[in-house]
Amino acid sequence: MASLAAMLQARGHHVTGSDENVYPPMSTMLAALGITVLQGYRDEHLTPAPDCVVVGNAIPRGNPEVESTLKQKLLYRSLPEVLKEEFIRGRRSLVVAGTHGKTTTTSLAAWLIDQGGLDPSFLVGGVVQNFGASSRVTGSDYFIVEGDEYDTAYFDKGPKFMHYLPELAVVNNIEFDHADIYKDVDAVKLAFRRFMNTVPGNGRLIAGWDSPLVREVIASMGRRLFTQVETFGTCDDARWQARDIDCSGGMTRFRLFREGLKWSEFQTPLIGEFNVRNCLAAIIAADAWGVERKAIAGALETFKSVRRRCEVRGEVNGVTVIDDFAHHPTAVRETLNALRMKYNGRRVIAVFEPRSWSSRLAVFQQEYANAFVPADYVIVAGVFDTGKATEKGDVLDTSKLIDEIAAQDKPAFAISDVDEIVKQLASEARAGDVVAIMSNGGFGGIHEKLLAALGKN
Repeated sequence: MASLAAMLQARGHHVTGSDENVYPPMSTMLAALGITVLQGYRDEHLTPAPDCVVVGNAIPRGNPEVESTLKQKLLYRSLPEVLKEEFIRGRRSLVVAGTHGKTTTTSLAAWLIDQGGLDPSFLVGGVVQNFGASSRVTGSDYFIVEGDEYDTAYFDKGPKFMHYLPELAVVNNIEFDHADIYKDVDAVKLAFRRFMNTVPGNGRLIAGWDSPLVREVIASMGRRLFTQVETFGTCDDARWQARDIDCSGGMTRFRLFREGLKWSEFQTPLIGEFNVRNCLAAIIAADAWGVERKAIAGALETFKSVRRRCEVRGEVNGVTVIDDFAHHPTAVRETLNALRMKYNGRRVIAVFEPRSWSSRLAVFQQEYANAFVPADYVIVAGVFDTGKATEKGDVLDTSKLIDEIAAQDKPAFAISDVDEIVKQLASEARAGDVVAIMSNGGFGGIHEKLLAALGKN
């Protein structure tokens, strides 16, 4: 929503917004743009009446501004509707989807295609550090957008990515997620099958072949998939394969083969095998739009990643503090594996806040226990807004989770209060430690509090 606000302002519109809890990096971005964020939701925020009210998917019926919009019969739209009609229709669209890696892959693709001279517009669910922004509006025919499988709005329960008119579509992987809106994995597969079916005959579906469920979905479509499929991964039967992956130095290096023939060699500051897959998807998309290999290689080498994706927030007295958005158990495990590889020989301390809907529910109870295997020391915070989470089902049992992690012969603690977590970390951390703080929210400003506390010790 913040990114769309910035894009609409760039088009010359006057934009304001309402929210209850805005935190960096989006709060600082909006402030820098001069976009007013009104605290809370009130009828008077809609006076004078706006030309259009854009309703985010977290906003339910009963919200004062929703109710006022309906009573006044104001024009209202969802984010994907506005994006489609104002920015995508009539342009060449690349939509990046998948359970994991969407934000990084979209950001990579935007940078690669920008460095290829195509000057794309883009919208990403995070701040792309190469651009210092989460969105951009240009006059070119190219548009790149992160395609989310979460629902669109209270009045449109279909996935957001169904609105984005892809010419190129990336599906990195498919796993069960968003347990608050998807009943089971079959429901998730159906959503992605429908998305794949929106790619036209002259387009391309760029499919992560290391993901068993991506294979299943494509196999289930058979001849009903009316587009060219480009498969990628580290497996032997992908059309585009990453081989000889080397993460031992300051850069991650790999060789790319297409149909068994060496295509090129690349290096990137991104860490972990999962980021090599993200790179593959972005490379294939850039190549499909005619970006030269030399430009692709240079862009990969200079990519600065995305805010809150293994982002180093600071180092104090030899303790490195990392901020990461990971919340699904697979993302937690892969993030910790990547940090273990990058900071070889150093102690990895994992701090996790169950904040997303799926992470707050018991559906991934066992998976989370396995996700923390790569860590040396684990702290799990209290489940965010437990009262609301119980409305959706059984809540994650953090005490049980800690017992299961401790059984792996490592220190593990359940600590609900952010200040108490900081206090324990400040007394426990020693030079050389890497503290990975994982949450998809603001987590009570824990990063700044921890860095300050480490500085006092």
